[in-house]
Amino acid sequence: MDRLKILVVDDESRMRKLVKDFLTKSNYEVVEATDGAEAVDIFFENNDISLIILDVMMPKMDGWQVCKEIREYSKVPIIMLTAKSDERDELLGFELGVDEYISKPFSPKILVARVEAILRRTSRGSADDMLEAGGILVNKAAHSVSVDGESVELSYKEFELLTYFMENRGLALSREKILNSVWNYDYFGDARTIDTHVKKLRSKLGKKGDLIKTIWGMGYKFEEE
Repeated sequence: MDRLKILVVDDESRMRKLVKDFLTKSNYEVVEATDGAEAVDIFFENNDISLIILDVMMPKMDGWQVCKEIREYSKVPIIMLTAKSDERDELLGFELGVDEYISKPFSPKILVARVEAILRRTSRGSADDMLEAGGILVNKAAHSVSVDGESVELSYKEFELLTYFMENRGLALSREKILNSVWNYDYFGDARTIDTHVKKLRSKLGKKGDLIKTIWGMGYKFEEE
């Protein structure tokens, strides 16, 4: 089986080498870019990149701009690396379609674990990976969503969140439970991340967004009307 290809983008050679060494040990193929402009060129020259690990602060083109350009054409999972821990930066990243957000310094083992979790979920698929409720159809194998027959474009995390809601329809889900299940146990971010994603997901689902009910003081519940 061919190794999955990961694009690592960082202007610090030591950081690229650290990440590459750990990913290579886990049997991934790694392609490197030293700045944002090079990252965009490499991504569009290769049609088989499975995931991008992207630094924020870089010369020529920063990580935010790289993310914007790639998101116009692709839903490839993106993990953003940053030296900042500003919540506004994190929320901006999610608004732009970043799937995971890791602040430096970080544990390379945790990074690899998140890479594996994302790729495991995006590559899995079986004949019964179809979910339908209230006119929303989720195809887990194809990673696609439609509402009343119309295709809806979701980010990776929005897709995971909708899938989790639909798999647990009718159940009250606390923010902590959602974080543990969708963002994994090793996510150290704020629960407000969930609220940000739910807001965007509801917006993209249009009227069907009302199927995601808010349980005040606790979390959410997906409920067919």
